[in-house]
Amino acid sequence: MMPTPRFLGLGMFALAGIVSLPACAANGSDGDAIQLSPVAAEGRSIANSNGCAACHGANGQGSVGPPFVGLYGSTVQLDDGTTVTADRDYLIESIKDPKANKTDGYRIPMPTNRLTDDEIDKIVAYIEELAEPTERAVP
Repeated sequence: MMPTPRFLGLGMFALAGIVSLPACAANGSDGDAIQLSPVAAEGRSIANSNGCAACHGANGQGSVGPPFVGLYGSTVQLDDGTTVTADRDYLIESIKDPKANKTDGYRIPMPTNRLTDDEIDKIVAYIEELAEPTERAVP
């Protein structure tokens, strides 16, 4: 019996040819692999298996959705003109309630999901580890 997908809608965009993901190396576009902690590696796996990669990229490089790479700790402009810092609270809220924080410049809305709090924490750990080296969270 196949499990029910938790993240619906993005597969249709990919099949329709709306989403076009670039080919990338295992963990980076230039072939330099970033070493992820076990929790962050699990977060990447959860993100990829739940459809997040369709818009945010298989390695967080972004596509029709904002990139995860360099996101943590950065300033994000929202579509209402305000700016926020992409800290842990912002990331958790954005994943739990995709309508809460719409990033300026991205047309396709992020769909709702059925991720657990534990899964969200692991995805956030992944995003944190994709920050610039000076902005990385200390484990």
